[in-house]
Amino acid sequence: MRFRQVHLDFHTSERIPGIGSRFEKEQFQQMLQLGHVDSITIFSKCHHGWAYHPSEANTIHPELSFDLLGEMIDSAHAIGVKTPVYLSAGLDEKLAVQHPEWMTRNKEGKTSWAEHFLVPGYHEFCMNTPYLDILVAQIEEVVQRYDADGIFLDIVGVRNCYCHSCLATVREQGGDPLNPADMQPIWENTYKTYAERTNAAVHKHKPGLPVFHNNGHVRRGRRDLAHINTHLELESLPTGGWGYDHFPQSARYVQPLGMDFLGMTGKFHTSWGEFGGYKHPNALRYEAALSLANGARCSIGDQLHPEGLMDEATYTLIGAAYSEVETKEAWCRDVTGLADVGILSVESLQESGQQEERTGASDTGAVRMMLEGKLLFDVLDLEADFSRYRVLILPDRISIDAELRRKLDDYTRGGGKLLVTGKSGLDRSSSATHGTGANDAHSKTACDTAHSLLAELGAIHLGPSPYQPSYVQIDFPIAGLPAAAHVMYAPAQQIELAEGGQAIAMLVEPYFNRAVAHFCSHQHTPPRPKPEGPGMTEGSSGIYIAWDVFQDYAENGSLVLRELVLHALDRLLPERQLRTNLPAQGVVTLQQQPGENRLVQHLLYGSPVKRGNGIEIIEDLPTLRDIQVEIRTDKTVKEVYLAPSGDPLTFEHQNGIVTYTVPEFSCHQMVVLQY
Repeated sequence: MRFRQVHLDFHTSERIPGIGSRFEKEQFQQMLQLGHVDSITIFSKCHHGWAYHPSEANTIHPELSFDLLGEMIDSAHAIGVKTPVYLSAGLDEKLAVQHPEWMTRNKEGKTSWAEHFLVPGYHEFCMNTPYLDILVAQIEEVVQRYDADGIFLDIVGVRNCYCHSCLATVREQGGDPLNPADMQPIWENTYKTYAERTNAAVHKHKPGLPVFHNNGHVRRGRRDLAHINTHLELESLPTGGWGYDHFPQSARYVQPLGMDFLGMTGKFHTSWGEFGGYKHPNALRYEAALSLANGARCSIGDQLHPEGLMDEATYTLIGAAYSEVETKEAWCRDVTGLADVGILSVESLQESGQQEERTGASDTGAVRMMLEGKLLFDVLDLEADFSRYRVLILPDRISIDAELRRKLDDYTRGGGKLLVTGKSGLDRSSSATHGTGANDAHSKTACDTAHSLLAELGAIHLGPSPYQPSYVQIDFPIAGLPAAAHVMYAPAQQIELAEGGQAIAMLVEPYFNRAVAHFCSHQHTPPRPKPEGPGMTEGSSGIYIAWDVFQDYAENGSLVLRELVLHALDRLLPERQLRTNLPAQGVVTLQQQPGENRLVQHLLYGSPVKRGNGIEIIEDLPTLRDIQVEIRTDKTVKEVYLAPSGDPLTFEHQNGIVTYTVPEFSCHQMVVLQY
């Protein structure tokens, strides 16, 4: 895979004349060179359904008079630029109006994307229809006729569909269309069949040619779906709805899978299809650096004008980022990420057919805290090797079944520690039924038995607190503040100390919940004078926090939430691999490059602000000075230097800890520890 890719959208209406009329080989090449681009995804077929080349399997765009795809491939290859080829798989509006019976439908019969044909927009195809035969023929034609460097298939995934074909299939199998359990295997098999046939259409002609099936998000916990691809492209446009939280979550899940991957952002101020929209060059510099720091290569989305003239402003913008990437590539190849903490993803445990979280609150809050606390972490699913991590976090909603309990027992017996919050750690079969707030002896006994994992964390579960919000009383300082009762907006669990458990913080409940019959002040009722019981406990296997702190942090961002978690991690992880005084909005990662005998430590700093209707913007990249870093390693480090400049850093290496200070940097700095 190349490091500096552009994803060149080209969705062009048949109502626009002169398609490709201003395309010039020399201008195309000049813009690629201006942008320091070494790979560009170009179009065979767009969402409107048109081909951009002569075709028997499809129809060439009615306003295109030559082989635009072929010209682009030849022009790019002449200057050493690779050309993966794009086909819109899930959308084909030309064909949709001819065969509306092939559209994906919900239970009410509405189509997806555009809900009917009297609004502008695209309509998605179900692959359990004859459309799949047409798509496969289009793919084979491209692979056989053109020197493509890969195939990119867009708008695909497991879809909940109630079209006539899917209803007929379930009835043929003796199932009930109204029963999701009968429908889900059909939806899964539809996607499996699609993937097998489209991959075969490529590899029977060009074995090993890269193929990626894009769904806009790589779902955590579905490795089977990830491995349908030869590599992964993590679509994550921060200003386009993904936000700056999404890419770190996705990348920290994907890198441990061992697949080549890239991070896909966009040049747009907002998102795809925005002509004349440009983000600040500093934003692209930061986003490209964030990909490198997480072991990814880079892709930037653009959209070509219908007349085929590449936009100079866009490639000047892209070049500002990719000129820097080009100088850094040698330290970013064949790397593996190092981590102390594993976050067991809530999304990864969702049942089949549930809505993908993408930026679900508990996962998001956990990742934010790790980034701000400068922890080295990965995001995990149940197939992950927990033993690679010294602390495992179960955020908020990780209920326990027998299989997971066995895996956790093996982990803690091997010396691993757990940080469990909120409803996590409760037995999967009883957590859904136990939770009315009753504290009678029967429910207490049931909880003691079913939730014995919490006993190893110093807690006995009594049931959910009937109060929300509640308060946490702590006796350690937070940001210089003395001991206080801090409001906690998330739901809480009532607990008592297990044998051998230690209370770290206390749960304080309000006088009453806010209601018509009784309320106090502007927001909520103040705390009672005395605690109800413990709210944060420690036992032999780790620490339990009785609130959904990660979801609360994603939604409310209260300082106490993060500080509770970081305090817990300081107790569980006194010897971290990395410590630094980089400010909260900075990002640190530590990559190992075994083939080069070096560690590469990344420092990034960019602080998004919200403008307009919640669009996250990076504009200013201040210079940070005197950033101190400690790296704990068993390697014998012989030199430390800045990359790519090569400037040496003074360092000390004592008792397995390498310490150094980065005098100053802006946006992104790599520090190389050569061993």
